[in-house]
Amino acid sequence: MSDPLDALEKSISTLRRAIRDASAAGDTERAGELRAQLRRAERAWDALVDTGEPAPVPPRPVPEAAPAARGSQLPAREHVHRALMLLGTPAAPKLIVGVHEAFFPGELSASKLSSLRRDEERSYRSSPGARPYYLCPALAHDLLTPVRALVTISTWALEQRIIGPLSPRVDFLTGAIRIAETVHASAMSTGSEAGPAALRLLWRFAVNIPDAMPRNASGHEGALDPQQVINAAQAELDVHADADRAARAEASRRARKSLRDDQQMFGAPPQGVTRLRARA
Repeated sequence: MSDPLDALEKSISTLRRAIRDASAAGDTERAGELRAQLRRAERAWDALVDTGEPAPVPPRPVPEAAPAARGSQLPAREHVHRALMLLGTPAAPKLIVGVHEAFFPGELSASKLSSLRRDEERSYRSSPGARPYYLCPALAHDLLTPVRALVTISTWALEQRIIGPLSPRVDFLTGAIRIAETVHASAMSTGSEAGPAALRLLWRFAVNIPDAMPRNASGHEGALDPQQVINAAQAELDVHADADRAARAEASRRARKSLRDDQQMFGAPPQGVTRLRARA
């Protein structure tokens, strides 16, 4: 068995133990984040077994925060990380703030994200790998340069951090599904309607998806049916997903061949564009 498979299997085992511990402690928020990491690690394992291609670096579990660091006392980068983990897609600062306001405690402003992205890159270059994850820009599929308007997480698979021609719509639909699922889960666990910020966020997604809005909505967010949003978003996602996946996979293969590890996280420099075109 190859080393990448060994690493992924160890990561999967570690994540499963961490999920069990978080569930036993009643920390449903952390358990949810760890389950998302586990799903990505398992998909990477499946892809490696099926294709034999190099797998992305397996995600490392986010260290457990001390009780005093929960909620509003978390640093800004942790707020951003939680919002991105919920969405599962590259996102603009405005959307990250919207997700954070809808589902998490504490304050987060879009203005913090600009300096935060610069700080993340400086931290990586001064001490590579010292942090369990880094916030980094998405990568353009053609030139592999940073798309600085979109934030991702370094532990995501490279394909997930690349933006192809169809990726903005695919990521929008994926985000809509994740938001609707979270709203539905929240309602099921509490027995009451989700908060107004969460419903407004879901509404903003739903109005841009065919057949996602109920006919009797009448401009009221509470009339939304999360399952209807999920079904409508999934129906359109099924149309675009394969083509988008292929474009991202092709770009990720070029990136692994052409870029150093740090460039795979933060993008190719502009002066490298001509060389990358020649290699492609």
